[in-house]
Amino acid sequence: MTFNPPLRPIDADDDTLRAHLRDAEVPALLMTVAHLTGDTSFLREDARSNGWLLRPQGGMSERAQEEARASALAALARLRDERAPQPPPPDDRLLREITSWALGPDTDALVPLVAEEITPYGADPKAPAWHKDELAPDRDFHVSVIGAGMSGLLAAHRLSQAGVPFTVYEKNDDVGGTWFENTYPGCRVDVASHLYNYSFASRSDWPDHFCTQDVVLAYFRDFAKHYGLDEHIRFGTEVRGAAWDEERGTWRLELSTPEGDRTTESQLLVSAVGQLNRPKLPDIRGRDTFAGASFHSAEWDHGQDLKGRRVAVVGTGASAYQIVPELADTTGELLVFQRSAPWLRPTPHYHDPVPEGMRWLFEHVPYYAQWYRFWLFAPGLLQEGGILQGWVVDPDYPPTERAVSALNDQLRKALTEAMEAQLTDAPELRRHVIPGYPVGSKRVFRDNGRWLATLQRDDVALVTDAITEITPRGIVTADGTEHDVDVIVYATGFQASRFLTPMTVTGRDGRDLHEHWDGQPRAYLGTNVPGFPNLFCLYGPNTNLVGQGGSIFYFSECAVTYLTDAVRHLLSTGATAMDVREDVHDAYNAWVDEGNANRAWGWTKADTWYREGGRSAPNWPYSALEYWQRTRHVEPEEYEML
Repeated sequence: MTFNPPLRPIDADDDTLRAHLRDAEVPALLMTVAHLTGDTSFLREDARSNGWLLRPQGGMSERAQEEARASALAALARLRDERAPQPPPPDDRLLREITSWALGPDTDALVPLVAEEITPYGADPKAPAWHKDELAPDRDFHVSVIGAGMSGLLAAHRLSQAGVPFTVYEKNDDVGGTWFENTYPGCRVDVASHLYNYSFASRSDWPDHFCTQDVVLAYFRDFAKHYGLDEHIRFGTEVRGAAWDEERGTWRLELSTPEGDRTTESQLLVSAVGQLNRPKLPDIRGRDTFAGASFHSAEWDHGQDLKGRRVAVVGTGASAYQIVPELADTTGELLVFQRSAPWLRPTPHYHDPVPEGMRWLFEHVPYYAQWYRFWLFAPGLLQEGGILQGWVVDPDYPPTERAVSALNDQLRKALTEAMEAQLTDAPELRRHVIPGYPVGSKRVFRDNGRWLATLQRDDVALVTDAITEITPRGIVTADGTEHDVDVIVYATGFQASRFLTPMTVTGRDGRDLHEHWDGQPRAYLGTNVPGFPNLFCLYGPNTNLVGQGGSIFYFSECAVTYLTDAVRHLLSTGATAMDVREDVHDAYNAWVDEGNANRAWGWTKADTWYREGGRSAPNWPYSALEYWQRTRHVEPEEYEML
């Protein structure tokens, strides 16, 4: 795999260019051409319509698309014929014009953010602009990172760039985190591949619009090797406990390693264990009595031959949504046990490869890949006009379990219509598969028709009666039926709100982190907890995106920017540690709680992992721009320096 590949020249003739442009995402193409030529007249106002950020090709008519492609063809042919060099990144004026065209007026706050994204391949504007050798060359300062998944690898890379010694402890035998552990049939991203990577380590040759698990895992493996991180990772090593030593100003770690238990210490601790890493099994009477094979989707038993067998899948969440259509072609009979139905978002290209023309544009046209990424990300940058606006509760609507606002009701009608169009041959399924809760209360899945088509198969049964018991033979439901099965697959999700488990984490004055949280995890900016100095969480409490349009990669890049600035501050001031002030932490979390309470997942009475125990511990309720602004640098007055 090649990161940040050099662009190839635009050498295609007009007919070939025209053919490639048929595969272009036209709004991204127009922004690219405006950038390359400096001519913003390409940004036609008549191309935009209400809600265009959320529609394929911006909802542009076929005529408008063809006119845009023709204009782009002329501009690219001119660049080809003039052998023009790659232009520099856009200046503030051009960025402002392009951004306001895409997102509307009053978007000046976005210009610095977009400037970090629209850079040549290989540029890394978010890299630390400092080095330990310059700030504190003689100071003994070591960082321990727990986890070699997406966030842990990123933290390791940034620390390496800054010359800060570090060690990564990974309980598995390979990098990748959840993408190493989840190998179930059909496993793939539901965020566009071109967003699901580090902004500074992109690739132009993603094979699919939404790549499969093996491709994503290969990306992490190649990233770790390319940036020399493997030598810093201790595989097969689990951190069992971490305790703050107030006298020494260090974190003491208890490790379980292939050679046995041992301890180590470091001046700063980074938890990069994520949110979706501990499988959650349902609390059902008799679960352990089942005589057949049973396993969680995150611990797939590849030794089980499911061909011709009677298989039960418990759950209809994100994993089941991918697993069930894959198993249906193998099993003899498939029973799908549903607690609540998911909303489905039409995405016809969900399983499609990236077309040849689009790949050519990525590889040859300067900045097209960057503007395409921006176009994918744009719906989450602002609260108004993007996806998030559809989840906001309008108290004057008034909100109900049908919809929480007029816009939310419009979304409900559109998604219902799209789902009903797939049920013309099975109208009896409608009452079982159209959700009764507001859109956005739970994760909305990308839909290319496979899910509902699978449920309509003669060898697939959707069971909606509640499970009351599991017996040696199978599953008993509330109507008294015992469903005999050979294998049970628990697609029942993760312990998303149990951050840092099963580690024991002890802070100042012997404070136990899990007792302190009491089932309601909170952290300032998702990173810091009062009483736990120099502990930084990545993908921590309230950093899960819910339809904001970006990916967790972006949020982790923001959090790691904040982390590295904190390290810079400690090294430059000589402070031993920093501990977030309790009043700052509490005020921030009150603001987050207020936002979550005013979102569909906070308002609904439906059971959702977005809100467990009365509080949404996973979700971020505001725009991606808001989080970026708050994590650009540390405010020292918000911390107690030790």
